[in-house]
Amino acid sequence: MTERKTTMNLFVRFCQSREFRKKLEESRERLYRTAFSWCHDPALADDLTQDTLAKALKNAGQLREMQLMPSWLFTILANGWRDHFRQYRELDDLDAVDEGDYAVKTTPEEMHARTQIVTRVRSGVARLPLGQRQVLTLVDLEGFSYAEVAEILGIPVGTVMSRLCRARRALKKCLSALDPAMEAQRPRVWSVK
Repeated sequence: MTERKTTMNLFVRFCQSREFRKKLEESRERLYRTAFSWCHDPALADDLTQDTLAKALKNAGQLREMQLMPSWLFTILANGWRDHFRQYRELDDLDAVDEGDYAVKTTPEEMHARTQIVTRVRSGVARLPLGQRQVLTLVDLEGFSYAEVAEILGIPVGTVMSRLCRARRALKKCLSALDPAMEAQRPRVWSVK
């Protein structure tokens, strides 16, 4: 009986390990995308992603429930970013992503318009303070809940909400300032007291 139980435990661990590695592999792109949105440096984002994956593999035994894996991984990423930020106080703000790599079958005019929008949004996000940028990318781009973001970044939920609100306002203001035509098209709302 004991031998059978041991064999079963090994089988369960092997299956969990395969599932864990598969989910880890599937998370790489999201981790990289988030790391890049925080640091704007492709090489650094790749390093942060690799460090996150390595730490996750090393500490796989700490994860008790597989459904918590995304927030666990992003917590590791956020901690790695903090560690890097502490070590290197000054960061170069590089905007080195070539939009041509993501070309689709559209007209040149459509591609140009999309590129302008993407550039404006990235520029607006890059201008946000780090705390607001982190919260905005985790909630709006990666789809995490406020509670998950609070856990990932180690801050209260109220702080997540206030940073997100300030980030959205600042981004909206920045984007409308970059395109005066957008501001002119916006419908005016009049309040009556």
